[in-house]
Order: sequence, then structure tokens, then C-alpha cells
Amino acid sequence: MTAASGLQRVDLCAVDDVPPGTMKLCEVGDDLVLVVNLNGELHATQGICSHEYFELDKGFLTGDSITCALHLSRFRLEDGEPLDPPAELPLAVYPVIVEDGRVLIEVPPPPLEVNR
Repeated sequence: MTAASGLQRVDLCAVDDVPPGTMKLCEVGDDLVLVVNLNGELHATQGICSHEYFELDKGFLTGDSITCALHLSRFRLEDGEPLDPPAELPLAVYPVIVEDGRVLIEVPPPPLEVNR
């Protein structure tokens, strides 16, 4: 679905697939998006660490951040900013929309913005 702004809505998963305190890795074409439910607030970021290729769903939530399990880089969920090295680039963060029990992101046409 494409909005008037040229952005498209991409369906990632059901809200029920991501209970509070959990995360889910979702495929969007060739890219991965991580959906995180932080105390009932949903966040979506690129699913791969910006430091080195590693799936972030294998990491862990620490307060309002996610820590990559490979080298322990930590990122703030709100804006993707790296909080701990070795990562220097932020994670791409996508606007989340909840509609009819589904988690959607609103993004420009593919490919997704991803920091590597």
C-alpha cells in the first residue's frame, strides 16, 4: 500500500507475535527488520547490527536499548544511536503503525535504508 507521500506501508507481523519484552525478526524482501515491544511500545529497526553482520534478535533487551550478542554493541531503540562500541553507525529506525492488529512500517519504496 502506498501513501500519498510516496511512502509505502509494509506489513511485518501480528501485534500478538511480539508480546511486551520480546522481539521478532521479520523479512522485508532481502532485508531484515527487528520489531521490539518495549513495555507495550513497538519499535522497528534494521535487523542486522551496523558494526558487523549479525542478526539482532539473537541479542538482548537492556532497558530501552538492544545489545548485539556478537560484540556487545548497544543501541538506543528510540533513534538507533550506538551507545557502546564497537559499533559507530546508528541502526536505521522505521516508523511503526499498528493497524487492525498488525505491525506495519511506513518507508520509501525498496530497498530499505540500512546502515552497514
